[in-house]
Parts: sequence; C-alpha cells; structure tokens
Amino acid sequence: MQGKRFIILFLIALAGVFHTPVVSNAANGFSFSAGGSHTVAVKSNRSLWAWGHNSDGQLGTGTYADTYSPVQVGSATDWAQVAAGNSHTVAIKSDGSLWAWGNNDYGQLGDGTTTSRNTPVQIGSDTDWIQVAAGSFHTVAIKSDGSLWAWGFNDYGQLGDSTLANSSLPVRVGAESNWKQVAAGGVHTVAIKTNGSLWAWGFNLHGQLGDGTFDDKLVPTQIGTDLDWSFVAAGDSHTVAIKSDGSLWAWGDNTDGQLGDGSTIDRLAPVRIGTSTDWAQVSAGLGHTVGVKTDGSLWTWGNNDYGQLGDSTINGRQVPARVGTDADWIFVAAG
Repeated sequence: MQGKRFIILFLIALAGVFHTPVVSNAANGFSFSAGGSHTVAVKSNRSLWAWGHNSDGQLGTGTYADTYSPVQVGSATDWAQVAAGNSHTVAIKSDGSLWAWGNNDYGQLGDGTTTSRNTPVQIGSDTDWIQVAAGSFHTVAIKSDGSLWAWGFNDYGQLGDSTLANSSLPVRVGAESNWKQVAAGGVHTVAIKTNGSLWAWGFNLHGQLGDGTFDDKLVPTQIGTDLDWSFVAAGDSHTVAIKSDGSLWAWGDNTDGQLGDGSTIDRLAPVRIGTSTDWAQVSAGLGHTVGVKTDGSLWTWGNNDYGQLGDSTINGRQVPARVGTDADWIFVAAG
C-alpha cells in the first residue's frame, strides 16, 4: 500500500468463512494489517503483536530494533482493531479509545505534535472510535456517531477538509454522520456511506478516485450514483471494491495488472473484474491485489517481483488466479 518497495502479504487461515465483506475480523476476536514494511495483529485474546521494520518505532515495542517474528506490544489485552501505514501504526481499544505510534513527521499520529513515538500513545480522550485506517502518511477514522475524521499529510487533499494543510490533530471531514467504512491509500482516501454510496478524495494521477478524471479532490466526491457498495480497499495508487451482490470492481493505476481486468491500462472509473459474485473481502497493495471468496479460496494478481502473489513464482499476472487449493481463508491484507 505504501511508497517503499517493501511488499508484505499477510494471510491467516482459520476455520470458517465470512460471507459478507468486513473491515477487519475484530468481531471474531482478531484484526491484522500490513504496512509499508511491518505487520501488526490482534490475537483472539485481544493482545497486540508486531513484527518487521522498526526504524521509526512503528512496532510500538519501545525500541527501534527490527524483529523477524511477532513480539507483543505491551501487556494490554483490550485491543480491538489495528491498522498499519507506511511507517506508523494506529489502533482502537475495546473501550473505543484511539492509540498511535511510529513515524509522525506529518502529524499522522494525531497527538498534536510531529514527534515520532515508539510506544502507543492515546490520541485525545474520546472513547467513541469504531474504525481506523492508515495511509502512507495520513490517518482516517470513523466515530460511533458516523462522523469521519482525518489527520496527517495533506499535500493532495487526502484529508478531505478542503485544504492542503497538514494536521497533527484529527479534523472532522464535512458535517455528515453517515459514514460506514473508510480506507486510506498512498495519498488518497475512499469511503462508503450507510446508504451504500461510494466517495473518494485526494491524489488522482492514475484515476484512483474513480470519478472519470485525473483531477485531485480536496473534499469527498461521490463516485457514480450506485448505492450498492459494501466494501472498499485502497492501494498505493489503485482502488478495489465489492458490491452487495458480491461482484468485484477496480480502478486507478494498472501498471502491473493490479486491477485484474486482463490489461495494464489505467482506469478512471470502476470496471468490473470478471463475472464472479462471490467475493467476500479484498485488499490492495503497492502493485498487487489479493482477495478472498465466500468459499474460502484465496486469489491474487498484479506485481509478483518478490513472490507477493504466493504462487511459488515471480511471474506477475493481470487477472485473479487462485492460490493453492485451500478453502479456509477468511481475511487477507496487502502491504
């Protein structure tokens, strides 16, 4: 998802399959996310774990040492959801409080400073946060009242507050209180409202906003008129989404075939990927995309220079291809 050429593909295979798109598996007791070059996860006992690159303290372990296997972050067992950016991490506890750590050069931690942190710090005192997403250097989150908030890097309007000014504190995006799910890409943001409408803003060089133009947007802009979007994921410069009928759609940068439409042509508006209507969840990385179907099968496509597609080769592909024969995958995250 982020700008560094580090690719992480993090997969969990567990019994059971989600039959509707989900933001994370927090409801089932775990959540995980792959960042620029680190990975974070919440176990079923609500403990938080991290591993990978740690030069900015993004693992939250109190050090700057890389780790090659999961290490627990603190001793708390009340974590509910976690999200990894390029080199920062944000998480929500079961009491609805918001926490952040790692790189803070642009205020992406939201604590009112630009000081990086190597342990989790609480962001404000509110306890009504329900979903958070981390982009390369910005963060977006939704509160229980349906309001949307953003902070961090804003050179392309990815915060959606109609300015190009960075913010080291959460700023509310508009006055609406009907936001359902949000995803943060490299320098763009996409979100779905409770009425099923799809919205996007920020950088649009490759058409990743999906509005049919290459124009950046400083405020949320509705994408088409459809009201049946159920899940959206943002990559570095492409976007993928699932509709309520289980169909898969993609748009934006397609240099490596990461849209999955059989071409390497950028798309400025959502294009349907195949004819399947059984997609359950999808995640977008730097130049690759991964997804899970309702039958528990795992699919990948796009760049494969580092084996991130998981097919035992380094050959990229422009259409979704099944990885192995296992049918018990339930969630996937692309770094």
